[in-house]
Amino acid sequence: MLEKHRQQLIKEIVDSESFVSVKVLTDKLSSSEATIRRDLTKMSNRGEIVKIRGGAESNLNKRKNIQSSTFEIDKTKRTDTKKLIAKKAVELCDDNDSIIINGGSSTYMMGEYLAEKNLNILTNSFVLANLLSENSDNLVSLPGGEIYREQGIILSSYEKDNTEHYRSSKMFMGTPGIGAFGVMESDPLLILSEQKLKKQTDKLIILADSTKLGKRSNFVFCPLEEVDILITDSKADKEMIRYFESKDIEVIIVESLDD
Repeated sequence: MLEKHRQQLIKEIVDSESFVSVKVLTDKLSSSEATIRRDLTKMSNRGEIVKIRGGAESNLNKRKNIQSSTFEIDKTKRTDTKKLIAKKAVELCDDNDSIIINGGSSTYMMGEYLAEKNLNILTNSFVLANLLSENSDNLVSLPGGEIYREQGIILSSYEKDNTEHYRSSKMFMGTPGIGAFGVMESDPLLILSEQKLKKQTDKLIILADSTKLGKRSNFVFCPLEEVDILITDSKADKEMIRYFESKDIEVIIVESLDD
């Protein structure tokens, strides 16, 4: 395939999906990663696309519009406590680990503490990937798909994508609620994406401040039996903590810094 034709196809694919990973482009165009990366560099220099680590973003979308009002609002709730939970989550990672980080305000805060790590990270959070690509040396991968601005994440409507080739030791995710009913989620489309990611990991680690314990949402993501570790804060109900521990969940508690 001629370079000009290949780059035209890259432009069309990136514009149609808002963000595409290098892996997806190599598969779709039957080209090597080195060739695709050279194309992305040339196209970025010409202003045709925005090259970021792991792939390319369409320049039809202004970066400032990627983060939605919903995501921004969630980030302002119990910020100090969420940061401590995120910091503790990162402490569970060893250098050269391969991990998965699901999109969300709590997991986004892991980015600040991942700056000094050397990890292989797969995330469906566009905003976290952008933060890590600009502020760390971690190897960051994104699944192909469409950007959902309300959640600041990338979702693929296809059953098979590049996530099936990734294997991780740990998956980190937040939740709108966790209790006897299991780990909750707010959107069935999110569940489909997250369950694909969960298949690729050895341990599921839930980040949930004390306000999320016992709280219900619209859908069940998974039963408690599939949770390995829960990180919460010191305002958590003690009886509920004992209940989680009775389900063989390791509960890690950080100090609550919010009123």
